[in-house]
Amino acid sequence: MILLINSAHCQVAGFAVATVGWILSTICMGFAEWRVWYMNNTSLLPSGLARVGMWKICIYYHAENFYRATSCYHYTYCDTFLPLDIRIAQNLLLIASILGLLGKASITFALRNVYMGILRKNATCNAFVASGILNIAAGVCISVAVTWNYHSVMNEEEIAFPPYFYVPFKPDAQEIGNAIIVACLAAFLMLLSGLCFLSYKFPLDSHVCPEILEI
Repeated sequence: MILLINSAHCQVAGFAVATVGWILSTICMGFAEWRVWYMNNTSLLPSGLARVGMWKICIYYHAENFYRATSCYHYTYCDTFLPLDIRIAQNLLLIASILGLLGKASITFALRNVYMGILRKNATCNAFVASGILNIAAGVCISVAVTWNYHSVMNEEEIAFPPYFYVPFKPDAQEIGNAIIVACLAAFLMLLSGLCFLSYKFPLDSHVCPEILEI
């Protein structure tokens, strides 16, 4: 049993890393700073900026040397104005969250076997492998969403928001938001934890009988 516990130190650290990564991946979905749109003053709209997220947009208008939040609009799958990249990113982030949760359940089962001394090689190793694959898949999903969002911002792609949003079809300038940093960190942690789980090796000497150890 001591050999089992000693062999899983890296996986315990991986569990902590995966937990932080999963929390960050869930948090970044709700951020409204995946894209930042800058809008100059026109006859129809005052100057300001819009923070475009995967599930909402928040609009800030410039007043007295600072930006004042005026309104936030949430959108759903039923909104037809959303471009393809946001629709796919919504699904990818949701899938990543679910995969991360399943990975946590799998690694919890594997670590339970290790620390309770349950010497079932196939069950324990398969749980580590499953958790590793799930976390890596979650990290890949987040990475694809981040990359596609970055590509859309660099190409200055437009979004046809409804008129009552009071947001132009295309901003005067746009840049990536802070949510990208959180998402990148989440993807890195999920990938790192996945590789850590896949690296687990069942100790060869774990078959020693408890009776021998008592002598």
